[in-house]
Amino acid sequence: MHELSIAMNIVDIVSEEAKKAAATEVTDLEIEVGTLSGVVIEALEFALDEAIKNSVLEQANISILEVQAFGRCNNCEKEYEMNELYELCPFCQSMDRTILKGQELLVKSLKVK
Repeated sequence: MHELSIAMNIVDIVSEEAKKAAATEVTDLEIEVGTLSGVVIEALEFALDEAIKNSVLEQANISILEVQAFGRCNNCEKEYEMNELYELCPFCQSMDRTILKGQELLVKSLKVK
């Protein structure tokens, strides 16, 4: 389950940012996970429950936002919602596309005290 290592990395990143802000506690954390990131949100939530114990995040309100993937066809130049990494353009059936969003996994914001 690679979500556990991801959760531990999130705790490390947030702890470092809290330290830079001379904060002792993180009250809110917002994470964005793209639908094509390969991360299972439920597994990440479970892993975070364990990873935040005895950390500055222990009492934090954690929100995980799913970001729907979108692509732009390089053939017909139309944008479309993507559900799989390798899918044909629904307009012209081309595989030549650019992924615009949906692969991200990032700490979007945090509030400290």
